[in-house]
Amino acid sequence: MFVTVLTRMVGDVGSAEPQSGTLELEPSKTQIEFRLAGALHTTHGTFTLERGLLSGDLATGQAGGLIVVDARSGDSGIGARDDRMKNAVLEVQKYPEVTFVPTHIVGQLGMDNQFRASLEGILTLHGTDHSIAMEVQGRLIGDSLVAKSHFSVPYVEWGMEDPSVLFLTVAKAVDIDVATEGHVAWSGDPSRSLTK
Repeated sequence: MFVTVLTRMVGDVGSAEPQSGTLELEPSKTQIEFRLAGALHTTHGTFTLERGLLSGDLATGQAGGLIVVDARSGDSGIGARDDRMKNAVLEVQKYPEVTFVPTHIVGQLGMDNQFRASLEGILTLHGTDHSIAMEVQGRLIGDSLVAKSHFSVPYVEWGMEDPSVLFLTVAKAVDIDVATEGHVAWSGDPSRSLTK
């Protein structure tokens, strides 16, 4: 959800002109973890990436593409709890996907192709669009990009049901951690094609 930082890298890694690139995320190498604090314990779980294709332009700071997460894949290891999360909170029958569309990127490449970046975009959750910003860090290894990010989703503020029951209260925001890997295709350089 953050990988258009590749455009910053291209400009810094030996190109006289800022270039743009496209990154295709690998679902099998992407982990989306959630953490919801509660009065008695913290709930941990995962979601599955369906697909992700990102592009960006360093010269303008514009970013584009689409990342799609399967809302129905939410799994915390306890069936009854997951059913409540999917049916009462996320309403996955009506909103089966969570999407993110990046709109703006600012980043900096450091030593050994390590980078930090700030990515802004639109997260569509439970049928409603929300502007979010997240910090990203990672590394470019050849034409592969490895990156991770953390952000919070104030789901109750965004209109979803609070699953708290009596003294079994939970936080009103859920923490999301993403670790991903993908292959980069550089624009204007046919010799550096997307590697499958």
